Amino acid sequence: MPNDGNSPLPLDRLSWKEIAELQESGMRMLLLPTGATEQHGPHLPVNTDSVIATHLVEATSAATGVPLLPTMTYTVSAGHTGKWPGTFSLRHDTFIQSILDLVDWMVATGWERLLIVNSHFGNDAVLRVAIDQLRLRHLGKFQIGMINSFLLSPAIRDYFFEDAEDLHANRAETDLMLHLAPDTVDMSRVEDDPDRTDGTVFSHPVSQTSLNGITGKPSEGTAEQGAWLFSKMVVALSEKIRVALTEEPPLPPSEWLESSRMPVL
Repeated sequence: MPNDGNSPLPLDRLSWKEIAELQESGMRMLLLPTGATEQHGPHLPVNTDSVIATHLVEATSAATGVPLLPTMTYTVSAGHTGKWPGTFSLRHDTFIQSILDLVDWMVATGWERLLIVNSHFGNDAVLRVAIDQLRLRHLGKFQIGMINSFLLSPAIRDYFFEDAEDLHANRAETDLMLHLAPDTVDMSRVEDDPDRTDGTVFSHPVSQTSLNGITGKPSEGTAEQGAWLFSKMVVALSEKIRVALTEEPPLPPSEWLESSRMPVL
């Protein structure tokens, strides 16, 4: 299944021989989208984060030629509690171990770089723990990083957080879903709910901060804004992927390869 430069390159649709040929051509990098399966208010589907991550990585795979792995759709959503049906969460250590296992297999089968593209804020901390372990476990053999889709640029960050710092199912996410999967959005059920976390000291789960699973103003969402936002996200992520294809550590191996000894992690 060769890449024509205009289509995404999903690795799970290739045979092992096609994958070997891809590696022999010099492609040793993978993209891994991470989303979630969790409540997104009364108007958005529970696969919202996964839909955004999948479409974004498919578009940037098409733009850059970097193959993508299947989206991880069951991740860490425990902060939503069981207040609203539709949330399914892994334990933090289960998700971390899943990432560790996947990367160990990547290294064993010839891959050298992985960029995780995350569209669910609840995954941020656990992914950073996994990455911290893996960058040391495979030091000098494997490059790994993570980018949150809502932080791809200052302008994208500002748009996502404009109506809520503790955002969830807000305008930006509603914009994107109206553009990417409009048949799954029911705007007749949309309900705004304000951000109640301003000035708080402790970290409160969503059940203690939201009346309906929303934080923000999704009633202002439109498909036109979603198309504009998505195009900005694709351009920003594609630029980062192109850099990641050839990026090397700032210092040469002579400065760290022998001295950076680590215990087994």
